[in-house]
Amino acid sequence: MRTSAILGIFILLVAIAAGIGIYYFVDTSGPALALSRRPGPIASRADLVLTLRDSASGLKSLNVAAVQGEKSFPLLNKEYPAGTTDAKEVFRLPPPPGLKEGPVTLQIAAVDRSLVRFGSGNSTAVALQFVVQNKPPVVTVISTAHNVSPGGSALAVYALNRDVVKTGVTFADRFYPGYKQPEGFYASLFPFPYDVPPERFIPKITAVDQAGNERLTGIYYRVLAKAFPRDRIELSDAFLEKIFSEFKDRFPQVTNPLELYLKVNREVRQSDAKILQQCGLKTSPTPLWEGDFLRLPNSAPRGTFNQLRSYYYKGKEVDQQHHLGIDLASLSHARVPAANRGKVVYADDLGIYGQCVIIEHGMGLQTLYGHLSRIGVKEGDEVKKGDTIGDTGDTGLAGGDHLHFGVVVSGQEVNPIEWWDPSWIKNNVTDKLQEARDAAAAAAGTGK
Repeated sequence: MRTSAILGIFILLVAIAAGIGIYYFVDTSGPALALSRRPGPIASRADLVLTLRDSASGLKSLNVAAVQGEKSFPLLNKEYPAGTTDAKEVFRLPPPPGLKEGPVTLQIAAVDRSLVRFGSGNSTAVALQFVVQNKPPVVTVISTAHNVSPGGSALAVYALNRDVVKTGVTFADRFYPGYKQPEGFYASLFPFPYDVPPERFIPKITAVDQAGNERLTGIYYRVLAKAFPRDRIELSDAFLEKIFSEFKDRFPQVTNPLELYLKVNREVRQSDAKILQQCGLKTSPTPLWEGDFLRLPNSAPRGTFNQLRSYYYKGKEVDQQHHLGIDLASLSHARVPAANRGKVVYADDLGIYGQCVIIEHGMGLQTLYGHLSRIGVKEGDEVKKGDTIGDTGDTGLAGGDHLHFGVVVSGQEVNPIEWWDPSWIKNNVTDKLQEARDAAAAAAGTGK
């Protein structure tokens, strides 16, 4: 009995060993490879991530080299311990003066532990073509004057010497895109946000090319002094009840009208700002607007831009917020005209703005119409200057029938008064664009 048992175990082990051998022999596929970058421009400072997998017989070795002309630059030469089925390697191309600017071939060869080919295993070899590009793009600033007030807007016009994946104006922790115009130059509308201190407002043009190289170029600018008013708002119980009835579904756990109002004034306001950022990405790269922007006819201002409002309840201050638009009061349910030509990108409830319409006018410029009692357009509609888009109302955080009119640049609310001023638009926007078009046409005519 003991002898037969031992013999049975021996036969079982032989069978298992034979099965493993057969498994290795039938594995005829090489390791799977995946590189994090597609062929094309690449900088030596860019990380390349190579992932390998061979779940059949496991990885054995890896060799990576960069070949340029007659020169070969070894990048990786690695042996893997038995049982390794997955690996991830991070490497870079040789920095200057190794590789020169221009074409380079990345050769990758991986071998597994299969017993085929007399134990030499299966191999996977790929050759990928890249172009070494270590120099950042050249930025040529075309516009010369950039006068901007806190809360206001400015336009930078510039040219680039190559295609890029990201470009625009940046400062502090903000970025505002630049858009390529049909004539080849770029234009970036950017704001001086109300909440950015002057010492952090140092606008620069950024350009990142396909290889990952970045160029930051300063521009000449001048900050114009601007003061903003303050306001004191008394919260009545009737107003709080109105807000409670309108927003109670958002905060069903809150039963106190003042507590709910404060949540709306703070949390919903922040949520609305994120939606404005998302809407700011829905834009034409070229201007759709024509001339100055209309304001609500026969209306009187009831609240100004960047007004710091202090809210009081029964004599006690309970909150402070900046009012980032202009409130215009006219007749009850007055018709609201589109301020300029554009396309509707939002037509729905928008938190503190109530029933709201947002129209995009190109290059990240948008207008916002809040507190409407009726929305007369839908998302995707194209409108002309003066078209009726709805009626004034008191939806959202409104204490009476009026229009909250806002101007938004790439998601940031700015001072609408500038966009009502035809002289400001001409001097700060349209003349700059026209000068750049004229220069591009002249250069094309001379063959430059």
